[in-house]
Amino acid sequence: MVFRVRNIYTICAFAAIGGGLFGFDISSMSGVLGTNSYKNYFGNPQGTRQGGITCAMPAGSFVGSLMSSYLGDYYGRKWAIQIGAVIWIIGSIIQAASQNVGMLVVGRIIAGICVGITSSLVPVYQSELAPKEVRGRMVSLQQWAITWGILIQYFIQYGASFYGGGPNDPHQGAPAFRIPWGIQIIPAAILIAGLFFFPESPRWLAGRDRWEEALRVLADVHGNGDLNHPVVLAEYQEIEDVIRFEREEAISSYAELAKPRILKRVILGMSIQMWSQLCGMNVMMYYIVYVMEGAGIKDPLLTASIQYIINVVMTIPAIIWMDKWGRRPTLLLGSFGMMTWLLISGSIQGAFGEHQQDPSSAVTWIMVNKESQAKAVVACSYLFVATFAISWGPVSWTMPAEVFPNKVRAKAASLSTASNWAWNCGLAFAVPPLLRSINWKMYMIFAAFNGAALIHMFLTAPETKGVTLEEMDDVFDSGRPWKSRAHVSRLDNLQKDIAEGNVKVDVGAATGRHTETIQIASKI
Repeated sequence: MVFRVRNIYTICAFAAIGGGLFGFDISSMSGVLGTNSYKNYFGNPQGTRQGGITCAMPAGSFVGSLMSSYLGDYYGRKWAIQIGAVIWIIGSIIQAASQNVGMLVVGRIIAGICVGITSSLVPVYQSELAPKEVRGRMVSLQQWAITWGILIQYFIQYGASFYGGGPNDPHQGAPAFRIPWGIQIIPAAILIAGLFFFPESPRWLAGRDRWEEALRVLADVHGNGDLNHPVVLAEYQEIEDVIRFEREEAISSYAELAKPRILKRVILGMSIQMWSQLCGMNVMMYYIVYVMEGAGIKDPLLTASIQYIINVVMTIPAIIWMDKWGRRPTLLLGSFGMMTWLLISGSIQGAFGEHQQDPSSAVTWIMVNKESQAKAVVACSYLFVATFAISWGPVSWTMPAEVFPNKVRAKAASLSTASNWAWNCGLAFAVPPLLRSINWKMYMIFAAFNGAALIHMFLTAPETKGVTLEEMDDVFDSGRPWKSRAHVSRLDNLQKDIAEGNVKVDVGAATGRHTETIQIASKI
């Protein structure tokens, strides 16, 4: 008998390693920007040249996210994630062996394809397995894994930066960046091997008429292996009702995306991912070393590392309490907080900074001998990261994975994630030249984006906590998003009726035995 992992926390946490690969990539670049090893070997890239190197990964991720819907629907969520991990290993090998900028860009594009696939499908996989009561918590593990990937790889980079005399040694050798770029193969190999013991999404299995396997997965994950557990039977009935309805209505997944009822959710999912990039977190992750140098910090690599620790720690409250707080207030408060910190930081730098005269420096605006003001800028950077980590970071992955109907979930989620990577790519390319040309004014631009996100989410984002994936139609059809209302899940009443013997669920397709089925009024 093959060993099967049944614990939902273990399943979702392990799958989140796919998100960790994204984190590894972020700090695999930010950690080398301040080293002479990287500058010497690749010709001290600045401005658009450095932007091109950095944006190669999100460009590949954009392609990968569009591919993910086909892979996820055809091969299944689990196998598609494994395919993505194989692609990551290939890209990492090319990066570690890079002989020039062109080879580095190709390696980052290939690795980016993996990130696009996994960032689209890991949240879908988690949301399709998790109980509604903790779905936000489970999908938030994706963001937490990203923060861990950033932190782990950054300290690997930081340690490797001392190779050959340290980051300031004018003759520092290439192993300072080759070692960490090679080490990032390890988590992908672990992900590939481990997923063989994990279940496939029960909703994907049911959609392929593999009802017996779907019921077994539901029993393992929600009923401790008991096929007759009321929770298992209620979930099974909900999934069966939705799939039967979709088939009777002959719903075409591509045509359905363009219908107004679904299109507004597609736009919402894409907008959430867009604002998660335009909020300015990109600057703090990819180019934090430049931010610290502009503030006049003596050791930017070490100071930047603290914010990566904050990113990890401050994601924990969201994981624990998001299903109590709700998605909507978390987004609104997060936008307001990030806008505030960016305005303060930009104002300080604008008031106390001056032009940097060194043409070889990536930073052209710096605060000289302004220790108090520098500390304030660093504090605002830390508070900004903490605000993102507790709000937009986890919610931006959770909502796009849960708001779509079963038939279009993989395709719609891939479009949402493609929006993330399109904006990520544009910002990764644009931020270095922006830092050189408009300096502190860039912070004001991102502050304005956060203000726009606050208004947009207030008008369009409903609360989605506490209901099943099959009940999202009710949420989006129930009125204006800002009107407070308590959603009562049909699943709770169905579980109660099954437990009391008032309803019997026909699981004949899954078990070969038929029971009396009492039809249940259900809004699909």
